[in-house]
Amino acid sequence: MASPEEMAQTMRNNIPEKTGKKQDEWNKLIKASKLDKHGQIVKMLKADHGVTHGFANLISSDFLKGGAETSSDDLVATQYAKKADLKPIYDKLINEIGKFGSGVELAPKKAYVSLRHKKQFALIQPSTKTRVDVGINLKGDEATDRLEASGSFNAMVSHRVRITNMEQVDKELISWLKEAFNRAG
Repeated sequence: MASPEEMAQTMRNNIPEKTGKKQDEWNKLIKASKLDKHGQIVKMLKADHGVTHGFANLISSDFLKGGAETSSDDLVATQYAKKADLKPIYDKLINEIGKFGSGVELAPKKAYVSLRHKKQFALIQPSTKTRVDVGINLKGDEATDRLEASGSFNAMVSHRVRITNMEQVDKELISWLKEAFNRAG
């Protein structure tokens, strides 16, 4: 059974599809409303925008936790602020994933970037100062020395690949990501 944090993350991933707007767009709308109390924001989202209670509650909570000032670019910049040597690895991954075609959505979170194609197919996380972890959803595929089971890394993916240098962003890794992308669509 999923933990409350995992369930909330699943809801966050579904905000654009279920509400018609991304969290950043809701943040701007809430900020413009000048409402600052959770209940007021939930009421406004439900009454004025037809958002269901569960999503209105989550959107409001995330806004009040500081989401109003955090853009997607800011989240990525913060992730790599003290890990600047890893940013080229992230950039190369995003460049390669961008070649998959339309439908790739980047959804930066506080600690990682979720990669979506209707649903999450992978994530990129700077886990240490010297390593980026790429989580990949390839449920049913056997783990290998390189494509290891995700274990306690992140319950939102089935496998993990540890990347410590640019050369490890290779055809094999990109093929796993492409397969996960295709399965998610």
